[in-house]
Amino acid sequence: MEFDDLYQEIILDHSRHPHNFGEIAGCSAQVELDNPVCGDNIQLTLLVSDDGMVEDVQFSGSGCAISMASSSMMTDLVQGKPVADVREMIQSVQKAMRGETNADNLDELGDLTALKGVIKFPVRVKCATLGWHALEDALVLAENKK
Repeated sequence: MEFDDLYQEIILDHSRHPHNFGEIAGCSAQVELDNPVCGDNIQLTLLVSDDGMVEDVQFSGSGCAISMASSSMMTDLVQGKPVADVREMIQSVQKAMRGETNADNLDELGDLTALKGVIKFPVRVKCATLGWHALEDALVLAENKK
């Protein structure tokens, strides 16, 4: 199996069977974002503990395979992590996807390495980063509630 085929399969698997797809009752923050270019929509709920840990993150919505897969991968990565680490992760992913840093940085983030091929298609980068922008906004809202 070629590497491109493997990456494609990871994206399709996360898209068809998204992890953490749902909603958190009693969440710290809730955000809804749209990508008007392709019609992607994501609703993200976040639960942050008093000691600054991401206890839970869930998403729902509809969109292309890339936006759904990236959001699924994101939720897997950030669960149980300190908010400070999650903020760094968000910046790292967004910079890599925009080509501002080496795309190989995504290799350190598990299945996200499958998104490296998306970088070649700037219009699809917005799809891949929609969930990450929603998470960033949710962290700000959760912080402002304290």
